[in-house]
Amino acid sequence: MLSIRVLGAAAGGGFPQWNANSEACRRARDGDPAAPSATQASIAITADGKRWFLVNASPDLRSQIEDSPCLHPSEGIRSSPIAGVVLTNADVDAIAGLLHLREGTPFALYGVPEALRNLADNPVFNVLDSDIVPRRELRLDEWQRLYTSAGELSGLEVRPFAVPGKPPLYREGDNRDSEADQTVGLEIRSGDARFVYAANCAALSDAVAERLRGAPLVFFDGTLFEDNEMIRQGVGKKTGRRMGHMSLAGADGSLAALAALGIGRPIYIHINNTNPILLKDSAERREVEAAGFEIAYDGMEIAL
Repeated sequence: MLSIRVLGAAAGGGFPQWNANSEACRRARDGDPAAPSATQASIAITADGKRWFLVNASPDLRSQIEDSPCLHPSEGIRSSPIAGVVLTNADVDAIAGLLHLREGTPFALYGVPEALRNLADNPVFNVLDSDIVPRRELRLDEWQRLYTSAGELSGLEVRPFAVPGKPPLYREGDNRDSEADQTVGLEIRSGDARFVYAANCAALSDAVAERLRGAPLVFFDGTLFEDNEMIRQGVGKKTGRRMGHMSLAGADGSLAALAALGIGRPIYIHINNTNPILLKDSAERREVEAAGFEIAYDGMEIAL
């Protein structure tokens, strides 16, 4: 069986965001049950209920672990059921949590070459001793087994695929290729159970659409409801696409595009604090749910 736990459902900054004073964020701070708070996006997966792999390591990882009994240590004085981390990109929101895992407990770290190169370029990540945290490259478009740091099979396999995106913010403007292999989606399977994780996607290309078509479960980029949402609300100067995210609304939005792909269970994740679908009583939330989509939330559990 393949088990999934949503560790965090929000985009960078979480919900409420630390410096945001919108009505939605105020409602979340006040404990409004229709505005549940959320940490930054990540999921945990397991094939045996004992060894868990994280998809990305968010800055909120320490609190996510404490809120997830399945990730608590249970063997000896020092231990962890976290057997590995799989990176979909090298954005700060995906890698900062690795620094919480620097306390000398082994795990395997997987990523495409560009993501691992970004880590290698930043000496702060040398606190993850390569002798106990081996870095393993993932190859695009190939199924690969996930192993523990000790080389034990986990029962999980992943197949990364390129998605339209952008380089990490701290890499914008350098001389590297601005598109190639910066962001990937993941097909994940264990036995006959499988799903797709694509929480960062700037556009639904034909190639990406074919990856999602007919999938029993898809976690997809839910960052913004409208492309100019942050500009309209006066909290930013970039559109969703400029930030590497496909918005939900409109004829070219993900809501319409995904509905045509026959996905068994589409779930939005990585939701920005400006997106009204975070509010259970919003018209936008009702629209999305009426279309058969779900909204991820911290602590959501799925068994396939």
